[in-house]
Amino acid sequence: MTVTAPHLVHGMGTEEVAPDWPALTAEEVAAVLRAYPEASGRDVRLAWLSPRPLSAAALVSCGGGGGAAEFFVKRHHASVRTAASLREEHRFLRHLKSRGAPVVHVLADGDGRTVVQRDVWNYEVHTVGVGHDLYRDAISWSPFAQPDHAYAAGEALARLHQAAAGFHAPHREPAPLIAGFSVFAAADPLAAVEAYAAERPAVAAELDGRPGWREDLTRWHLPFHQRLRPWLADLESSWVHGDFHASNLLWRDGRVSSVIDFSLCDRAYAVHDLATAIERNAVEWIELDAKGAAAVHLDTARALIAGYRHVRELSPAERAALPELLPLCHVDYALSEIDYFHGVTGSASNTELAYRYLVDHTAWFAGPDGSALLATIREELAR
Repeated sequence: MTVTAPHLVHGMGTEEVAPDWPALTAEEVAAVLRAYPEASGRDVRLAWLSPRPLSAAALVSCGGGGGAAEFFVKRHHASVRTAASLREEHRFLRHLKSRGAPVVHVLADGDGRTVVQRDVWNYEVHTVGVGHDLYRDAISWSPFAQPDHAYAAGEALARLHQAAAGFHAPHREPAPLIAGFSVFAAADPLAAVEAYAAERPAVAAELDGRPGWREDLTRWHLPFHQRLRPWLADLESSWVHGDFHASNLLWRDGRVSSVIDFSLCDRAYAVHDLATAIERNAVEWIELDAKGAAAVHLDTARALIAGYRHVRELSPAERAALPELLPLCHVDYALSEIDYFHGVTGSASNTELAYRYLVDHTAWFAGPDGSALLATIREELAR
């Protein structure tokens, strides 16, 4: 008898955990793909199950019907992504594709829909990105394997921002797990948190049980906001990727050949996306206690900025804003994680980790290692 090992996914730390959502099955995927002309009538095999924890996804190989083909199928619970929310992402992807950006194509079924709804699930089907998925098994906040990958990633991010120009959609509708920048784009961030929570009952409930949240944000976040605030009016709002890290990039000959996974995208600023790329790739946050300063990759931060500026020069306001944005760039996403863990999965332990993410990442930048990273960024920007 063959025993199949349970599918595990990345947790909030270094250990693999049971997934929030059941893994996709071949039978399930085959039923979904029957609605797509490109895949209908083919034999379906799951080639790889994604270890990312917030949805269920798989790389699918299809045979027959005129040759082999591959697709990427992703399933979301409707409490996390409605069909309307997914279509917001799809419109952005279509715009980027039309501007020549190296992104995947979202397939439409026989009725022209890019989202297939079945019971409480919403499915989307993508083409497979071009290139090698070198980091697909890397846990969050893993460093680049090669120093020149950071420079190439910076170049790719700048080109993505150039392609995003002209996409004038408003901010996304409220939903869990979206990484915009609204709270500290406001003149009164504490009032902005209250407004954010008013649209998300799970966030409101969690913060109501934490009477010290205002003091935490006042102590750690507001000093950075005071330094950022003079530059906000000169930053141009645009749609951005929101989660630009190594495992969302495919590679060919040392360069980025595809950018994938736009599930966190929203309207923010280009320089906020660059700050997020530094936050995601230059600091091994879950290894800080074990590694200390060795978990901070100053060369990665410098290379990301240098690669970006090689393609798209930062404006004076963007250069001034970047070091002050970096300690705040994660805030909207941390709040949206609270929305997800408190309101969707009901995980008290992960909700606590999301709150600590909200506060502790900003607090770290006030300490010696965080201050050294910000000083390095200022030096690189002065070149």
